Amino acid sequence: MGLIGEVLLLPFAPVRGSGWVIRQVLREAERIYYDPSAVRAELASLEEQLTSGEIDEEEFDRREDELLDRLEIGLRAGYGNGDGTAR
Repeated sequence: MGLIGEVLLLPFAPVRGSGWVIRQVLREAERIYYDPSAVRAELASLEEQLTSGEIDEEEFDRREDELLDRLEIGLRAGYGNGDGTAR
């Protein structure tokens, strides 16, 4: 975009900046949400809850399926290295 275009869009700079910030925050939130090491930690916690009797088998199965889906998405999208470390 040329100089004239930049000057004309200058009043919208705060909006464009806010959009950039929102995209960065969303990207980081997705990275954390799908991080394989975080999902594995949640799976371990879920198993502890089942063992201690805090949740029943049905609740465990439902939540485990959700976590395994997140883990698969995270590994496929490259949010982690597969060895429990994030990029």
